[in-house]
Amino acid sequence: MELIYVDDHIIVCVKPAGALSTDEPGGVLELARQALGNEKAQVRTVHRLDRVVAGLMVLARTEAAASELSRQIRDREFDKEYVAVVHGRPEKDADTLRDLLLRDKRECKTYVVPEMAKGVQEAILDYRIQASNGELTRVSIRLHTGRTHQIRCQFSSRNLPLVGDRKYSLNQDGCDIALWSHRIAFAHPATGKPMDFRLEPPAVYPWNVF
Repeated sequence: MELIYVDDHIIVCVKPAGALSTDEPGGVLELARQALGNEKAQVRTVHRLDRVVAGLMVLARTEAAASELSRQIRDREFDKEYVAVVHGRPEKDADTLRDLLLRDKRECKTYVVPEMAKGVQEAILDYRIQASNGELTRVSIRLHTGRTHQIRCQFSSRNLPLVGDRKYSLNQDGCDIALWSHRIAFAHPATGKPMDFRLEPPAVYPWNVF
């Protein structure tokens, strides 16, 4: 696993697709310890990416760093931006999507529902079109809430499924899901210094279409 930045408090890494964000065999934390060359290194997850999603993540190396980064996430002081490629083209070049989402744990899927009820949570994101050929569209996405499968569910509910999404799309794209953690920005948990990291997705289909 590639490490972008390392100090005594945090690690910024590139999560590979297929790796769990939790401390499981082959998961992000095990991969980070291997990359550090220390199988006993203390590394903690403070935010998650779906197993199938790749891109930038920050990990904490101390309990204090984990606590402070978690606070920033709760207080919405932690910026997370994604890029995705969807089938079709949204009606608006930029918009805010607001939905009520219900998680079905038995199906491991999230659904848009019409009204608030037990277990329903509001989901909000902003998107902006970066490029489109009519059939496929690359969008940048800024999350305001972090619901499970939020991006995948909100776009697929508008007939804009993500390319490569085998759970929320009926298309047979033959590629990994086109959802990438493109940017993370936060205050360093020990120094307060602004930290801002950006990374483009690999130049493979469908990213190389544009």
